[in-house]
This record gives sequence, structure tokens and C-alpha cells, in this order.
Amino acid sequence: MKIACIGAGYVGGPTMAMVALKCPDIEVVVVDINEERINAWNSDKLPIYEPGLFEVVKEARGRNLFFSTDTKKHIGEADIVFVSVNTPTKSTGIGAGKAADLTYWEGAARLIASVSTSSKIVVEKSTVPVKTAEAIGKVLQRNCATPGVEFEILSNPEFLAEGTAIEDLRHPDRVLIGGADTVSGRKAIETLASVYAHWIPRERILTANLWSAELAKLTANAFLAQRISSINAISALCEATGADVQQVAHAIGTDSRIGPKFLNASVGFGGSCFQKDILNLSYVCESVGLKEVAEYWYQVVSMNDYQKQRFVERIISAMFNTVSKKKIAIYGFAFKKDTGDTRETPAIDVCKGLIRDGAKCSIYDPEVTPEQIFRDLSAPKFEWDRPNYSRSASHMLENVQVAPDATAAAEGAHAICILTEWDAFKAYDYQALYDKMHKPAFIFDGRNILDHAKLRETGFIVYALGKPLDPFLQKNYS
Repeated sequence: MKIACIGAGYVGGPTMAMVALKCPDIEVVVVDINEERINAWNSDKLPIYEPGLFEVVKEARGRNLFFSTDTKKHIGEADIVFVSVNTPTKSTGIGAGKAADLTYWEGAARLIASVSTSSKIVVEKSTVPVKTAEAIGKVLQRNCATPGVEFEILSNPEFLAEGTAIEDLRHPDRVLIGGADTVSGRKAIETLASVYAHWIPRERILTANLWSAELAKLTANAFLAQRISSINAISALCEATGADVQQVAHAIGTDSRIGPKFLNASVGFGGSCFQKDILNLSYVCESVGLKEVAEYWYQVVSMNDYQKQRFVERIISAMFNTVSKKKIAIYGFAFKKDTGDTRETPAIDVCKGLIRDGAKCSIYDPEVTPEQIFRDLSAPKFEWDRPNYSRSASHMLENVQVAPDATAAAEGAHAICILTEWDAFKAYDYQALYDKMHKPAFIFDGRNILDHAKLRETGFIVYALGKPLDPFLQKNYS
């Protein structure tokens, strides 16, 4: 058996690496038209950072795992073709800012059809709107010139969490495979299930119809994001009333009906999926006339935007209502720890908000390159999800500096903002950092990872998100 995967990104690369590692009898080839990206996958410096990924790639690469730009050859030879291409939010036209743009998916389908001389199983790995399989099936059938070639489309959504993707692939909660309820559809489901069964217990391999599988992915991300927005909404109330959001979260998290996961209040959620999938889900609801349902889910995104804006306003308010020409150290730019992924990271909106008010941001992140930071702060909304988007000229970049380390970022700064929960940030010598900063020196902890009492002893004015306000920050108008 030969498997090809179109798209060498955050999903395609790690997923195929694990398949190759666990299935040494199957040839696995990841193809992409981006030569620079493929070269990186074939080097010792992979294009993405994920704990444990390099070890998996290194063991299988050259044995039965290959990365190539020869898309036509390997797709033509494959028995199973995974499609893991970008499905960005549309930036123009009907559904702009909500609907998924399936341009790259359709292009992949046309490519598969044009090179296929044998029947294939085509697997949706990208997150797509409900009923995408139906549209893709039409494209495949109408563009294949070889008589007798049949395509069976399966939905196999990924449920990876960046930072733990390798462990998630090794020991998944479940693998979901959706297909047509026909003889050929059930056969295709079993074929793909047999691949995963090399290392995953059969009881964790779930099957469903195509539409349920497509919708399950959108719904899973919507529910997770909803929990974050819910606890973030409570964090605002906690600050207004003197409650502690971490104590509230612990109290409700011990309820077995609720559970403790995704109850950490923060500056906001990020990543490539949550916002995009909720907007997509809402647009699908609008399209079928479910206006109230759509509005319900839009509120999850609105609350996330509110949380980021609230954080910026809190910083400006605390610093005497002006951050103009003040240096602010930004600790963390990735959307979460243990990944270099910056897609939809809250740091983008926070930095832009501060810069609009005249601040000079000095950014440090242990895994994000300066080039990526500048590109993210220059790109228009939704453009990050388009292949090869370029860095554009922007006046905002004049007020952005990428620091080589945390000390350089803090030197001469008026404040430190914690925007990513990197473990290393907890171990810094904050007394030494305090000594290098302007006074009063502020820390705005957007992840609640630091020892706030100790920081106050050092002399910092501390804002801890969702916790009782430092007396220095309280406004008394009575």
C-alpha cells in the first residue's frame, strides 16, 4: 500500500510521520509544491517545532517516509490520498470573514483527478464545511479521464493539540472516520481503519457518516473555544468583584460533569482552528436559516476579541493612560507553549493595540523567528492562512523590536507582558529584570503563570488576569 499526503504543514507532516513510524510496511510520501518547506522536512531543521517530532521523522525518513515536490508522480501511484491543505477564511466576496475558502481543496481534487489511473480513497484531513465531500466528489468524477477509476471520499478530521501533537497521534482519544453508507464506502472505511489499527485499539476507531464526521470536527473546536471564552468572561467579573478566577475555575472543575480542562483564564485563545472553525460553523448555520444558532456561536469569538481588547485597555489604564514611546517587553508570541505556531495568536492583537497607542514592543519568544513575528504583525486579517503570504510594508513595524533574550527585552522597559505560558518564563530572575526597568515597573500576566506575591515583594506592580486588582491599579472615584 502507498499513501500520499498533499500538504506538508502542521497536520500533514506530523500525521504522516506517525503513520510511517507505526506502519513500516506502508510507503508514505508527503508532497507539497513549496520546495523550501520540503527541503526543511528533509533536513535536520524541520519547518515546524513540535516536541518529539524530529525523533519520529528521523526514524522513519528514508525508510518508508519521504517528502517530495513531485506531486503528480506520488499522487498517481498512491492508493490513499490524504488532503491536508489550507482552508482559510474568505477575505473577500460572499461570506467574507466567515465562510471557508476551498480554493486549495478544489485545486487538490483537480490534481488528484488529473493524475489518477487507478481507483483511490481520498481522505479529508483539512477542516472543511459540512457537505464538502459532496462537492469534491463531483470535481473528482468530472475531471478524471481514465475510464473505470472510482473515488471514495472519507472524512478523517484531526483532533491534535499543538505542543502535544506527537503524543496525541501516538495515543489518541479517538480516531474518527466518516464515509458513505454503501458497500464501497464501508470497504474504504475499513481500509483506512486497518492503517490506524497498526497501533490504535479498534474500540478507539469510530465510524460515522460523512456529514457527521465533518460536523464533529467543527463542533469539537467550537465547544473547546466556548469553554475558554466562558471562563474568560468570568475573569472580567472576578476583577470587578474581587473574586479569583483560578479559585472559581478549580471549584467548578472538580465537578465531574464539568471537569478541569480548558478552564484556564487567559488573554484569549489562538491557533489555526478555533476562530476559523467557529466562523465556519456559524456561516453554515446562517446558510441553512439558523440565524439564532449562528449568533450564539459568533458570541464565542466576540468574547475572545473582547478579552484581548480588555487586556490592552488594562495595560494603558494602569500606565497612567499613556504608553506612548514607552518600551513594553512582550514575553511569548506563539499562541501557546511548546509550539512555534503563531496563527491567530492573541499576541498579534495585543501588540497591535499597544502600538496603535504609541508603545514600542520588544518581543521575545524562544521558538518564533523574527521573520515570523514581523510577518504576522504586517499581514492583513485572515491572510496568515494563505500559502506564501508575503511581508508587507507597515508603519507598525517601526515600533517593533525582536529581542534575542528575555533580559534584552526587559532592559529599559516600563512593563513586561506575559502572553505565552512558556515554562521557562516562570524561572527567570525577576529581581534582576526589575533592576533594569523603568519605575514603577509593571508586570501584566496574561496567563497567570508567575508568583505574583513574590513579584510584588520585588517591587513590581502586578496585574494578574481575573484576580483581585493590585491597589495601585484600582480606580477610586468616590
